[in-house]
Amino acid sequence: MALHNRDIVLQSRAALQGKWGLAMGATVLYWILAVALSFIPYMGVVFNCLVGGPARTGIASFYLKLSRNSAPEIADVFSGFSNFFNALIAYLLYGLFVILWMLLLIVPGIIAMLTYSQVFYILADNPETSGPQALRLSREMMTGFRWKLFCLQCRYIGWVLLGFITLGIGFLWVMPMIYTALARFHDDVKAEYQAKTSLSFSGDSAGLAATV
Repeated sequence: MALHNRDIVLQSRAALQGKWGLAMGATVLYWILAVALSFIPYMGVVFNCLVGGPARTGIASFYLKLSRNSAPEIADVFSGFSNFFNALIAYLLYGLFVILWMLLLIVPGIIAMLTYSQVFYILADNPETSGPQALRLSREMMTGFRWKLFCLQCRYIGWVLLGFITLGIGFLWVMPMIYTALARFHDDVKAEYQAKTSLSFSGDSAGLAATV
């Protein structure tokens, strides 16, 4: 049975106990990779396209380990670069789909982001998954769970506002909470999907490919 969002929030906070400093360090490193490089004059867009996918896969890997209490390391933030091609393709396709839906209206764009929200967690768990496979699997996993994820994200609106009020300093605490909750949400959705399909896709690329 799927967890309530309240339980996901509580479990994510428990997972962060004693690991706040590590989580903050990983988050700052991810921001440098995924955000700071995009501001480089002339080359920012290129760097963002090349680094965005591996960086998002790496931070997903870090927070999956943290939420599972399995000893995450700062080096996990770079783990997505070992699967550079699949992460790059997934990132480009993700961005393309979201932009295309955004061209229609804001709401379809938000739905697209929710639909493909699990892509980089899937790649973190199964590096052999191709970009298109990860998007298709995310779409299947999120069927019936988009509203739940939206409501989970809304729980942190107040914390995000606090981050802005503190001139960004608060985000050092806010973002680890959000990232850990999203990783815990992924495991919850994955368990529900596996129960329905009898599929294990953590390291099982053959079974995963059969579903997509």
